[in-house]
Amino acid sequence: MNYGVIFAAPSAFILFTTGLLPSTAIGQQKSLKEQIVGTWKYVSVDNVKPDGSRAPLFGPHPQGRAMFDSKGNYVLMTSRTGQPKFASNDRNQGTSDEYKAVVQGSIAHFGKYEVNETEKTITFKIDSSTFPNWNGTSQKRPFSISGDELKWITPSASSGGSAEVVLKRAE
Repeated sequence: MNYGVIFAAPSAFILFTTGLLPSTAIGQQKSLKEQIVGTWKYVSVDNVKPDGSRAPLFGPHPQGRAMFDSKGNYVLMTSRTGQPKFASNDRNQGTSDEYKAVVQGSIAHFGKYEVNETEKTITFKIDSSTFPNWNGTSQKRPFSISGDELKWITPSASSGGSAEVVLKRAE
């Protein structure tokens, strides 16, 4: 611990700490894995076509969260804003169109993640997904963190092509 000034009084010494971290921790930047830990909310999820054009996969204002813990566990859930409610008010009694809207308007998966500091990639080891083709797969995605913004590329998006995901740290 760093110590501040020692004041001398005629019959006593008063010592106080500055409250700073040990000097070895001062100035050290957090690792990418340390920076990714926390809760993030979606800003955009765009399908990027080979010609560079973009289309929002979950509308202009996707909803959802991505949560990463320090032990390597994660959960992601994304959905389109304003999805229509089921007329029956029973998720087991939806129409074909209602089910289609849910499948096309949302995706979720969870499992373990690993960060490669050198390659600046995150690998999702997907235990289970609402897109069953991803169950049991590992997916490596290049990513970056700048302040409170997290961005990654999904090279093989569930809707085809690639996707660019932008998130902001949740408050």
